[in-house]
Amino acid sequence: MNVEANHTSGARRTLPISSIAADPSRAARTDRDRRLEGSQRGGRRLEELPCELSFLSAYGASPALLLKAAALARAQAITPEAAILATSAITEGFYYQSLARHLGVTFIERDVALAEGARYPHSIHVGVAPLAGEGPRWLAAPRGATVTSLLRRKERGEEMRESLAITTPAHMSRLVRAAAATAIVHEASFALAGRDPHLSAKAGATEAQCCAVIAATAMAGLICALEPAFGLAALTIASSSLFLAAICLRLFAGAASNQDPYAGRGRRIDDRLLPTYSIIVALHREASVVRELAASLEAIDYPRGKLDIKLVIEADDVATRQALQALDLPPAYEIIVAPDGWPRTKPRALNIALSLVRGDLVAVFDAEDIPAPQQLRDAAARFLREPRSLACLQAQLSIDNVEDSWLTRLFSIEYAVLFDVLHHGMADLGLPLALGGSSNHFRTDVLREVYAWDPWNVTEDADLGLRLARLGYRSATFASTTQEEAPARLKAWLTQRRRWSKGWTQTFVTLSRDPARLVREIGWAGAAIFSLIMINMVFAPLLWPLLTSAMLVQLATAGFPRPDSVLSVVETTLWLSVVAFGAGAVIWLTLIGMKRRKLLGSWLFVPLLLPYHLLMSVAAWAALYDLILRPFHWHKTEHGLARSSRRSALALAGSAAKVKGKTGSRSIGAPAKSRIETRLKAELKAGFATVWKRVSTLSLFREQA
Repeated sequence: MNVEANHTSGARRTLPISSIAADPSRAARTDRDRRLEGSQRGGRRLEELPCELSFLSAYGASPALLLKAAALARAQAITPEAAILATSAITEGFYYQSLARHLGVTFIERDVALAEGARYPHSIHVGVAPLAGEGPRWLAAPRGATVTSLLRRKERGEEMRESLAITTPAHMSRLVRAAAATAIVHEASFALAGRDPHLSAKAGATEAQCCAVIAATAMAGLICALEPAFGLAALTIASSSLFLAAICLRLFAGAASNQDPYAGRGRRIDDRLLPTYSIIVALHREASVVRELAASLEAIDYPRGKLDIKLVIEADDVATRQALQALDLPPAYEIIVAPDGWPRTKPRALNIALSLVRGDLVAVFDAEDIPAPQQLRDAAARFLREPRSLACLQAQLSIDNVEDSWLTRLFSIEYAVLFDVLHHGMADLGLPLALGGSSNHFRTDVLREVYAWDPWNVTEDADLGLRLARLGYRSATFASTTQEEAPARLKAWLTQRRRWSKGWTQTFVTLSRDPARLVREIGWAGAAIFSLIMINMVFAPLLWPLLTSAMLVQLATAGFPRPDSVLSVVETTLWLSVVAFGAGAVIWLTLIGMKRRKLLGSWLFVPLLLPYHLLMSVAAWAALYDLILRPFHWHKTEHGLARSSRRSALALAGSAAKVKGKTGSRSIGAPAKSRIETRLKAELKAGFATVWKRVSTLSLFREQA
């Protein structure tokens, strides 16, 4: 009011520039008038604040903060309360406690009993639940239009103290989840198995599947016993035909990925058009990496008011919970404690979080992940361009701790082939993708429609990717990378790999449970592609060392097969084709992947790929043992153990490049080059020694997680 009075009393006059220059006093008066006019505009702007923000001025919020939040809400097309919380200048507790005081109602931050009318997760999403006992009948954690409605009721003079109490959305979520723990456990564990048992790994193999395996094994054994030469030839022909087809699939995928998967990302989407994006991270015994995880998530370039981050932990994981609470995370984060239940797997935790997400899109990351800052924007832009049939986008995964050991170097090469070549090519061909377990981005409604992850499958990622395909949806890759930590020690690597192999076998059992239905859903061609994918993932690691050994024994004892019959010609041709095409495919795809991922400096380790694949076979056989005795046991992979970081090395290289631009080029000296070569040779020698020791004794079968 004072500003307006002062401004009114001093009428502003428009003067020529020349007269101002000639009379400094006039210029001074004009500057004063300009400042007063700015104050008037500022006063009007405060009066024009949305009601969801303006009431906060009475409780200590500064005008500058409120104006900033209002501008942010307009710029990002989000609600005003989401905007001010996204600034992290005030806490969720401060906002809702101030709202309760303004409305004249009770603010509740303690545990209270909810009435039977509370529904999970509906009460959390709408922000209203009935209260039990005396006092207010309803508990509200309002967002958006509900906040506006309550403030309008206050302006009309309505009394709400007897009927309503206010709490924060986070506390509302905790109360409803505590009241519905039994229902949460059941829904997370049995949603898929209860609605469509044929799509879940819970039931295991059917009697028909078991009988088929027993009959085929018995028949093969009988033929080999009666006619050893014919039996071996028949097995070689059958297996070689399947393996050759699977190798051809990999070659086609490699050829289809000839375009650079990291080329152009298209124009940047305006913040107002971006959807709300949820992120789920399932954590179990990850206290050592939560600080780095939070830093990685905070580095993501996405409007904070449109982020919804769910961190899921197990009920008995006290260390991880305390580590998360010590971080004092912003309001976008919610720590969800999964109720005790079975099976205790990552997909069960993901299902619990999925019920609570608010985003139109949802991404899944692992605890050690470092996604590219633009990843969510890139995925959102792709989803906005594509039809709803595109249900999932898979980002490229890359190993960060490449230099930790010979094993991490080989792991990084394997990932380069899989995510930078094969997945990219298969997506371009429109083929199903057996997803990686991290950096998967989904349309939330489609994910819920297909009943999300199977908690009884320990490689829920691959299973979900193939299930999306059989239900008519498509998965694709996109140009963004997430850095991951690889196990550097062989025991940890085996523990992880045998879980993967067990899960892939579970996926094959699920897919083959009803072949007629599979053909009806995706056709004969689709069923054939599914079969070839499973051959690559399940049967190749199990059988190729055995068949290769049998052929080598035959060559050593009987010499090269003579073309004295059609059977021997076919057998020899197929076997040699598998060897030639298989080796060629490995070398070709490896070179492409290493070039794209800039791993050509690890070329000395390429010969170790043969024993590396032998170790995969050992893990696959160990997985069969697990599948029989404890099919749903989750082998935990420890994180936070990396000693090196490729990203740090690249950053140092970038810094060196900047220095080079200023001071000139300087080549690496001979002593430094000699030290590098010596280190590589030592790692290579250690790798061969470790592989030989492990494979020769087969002691890995006795190692437990």
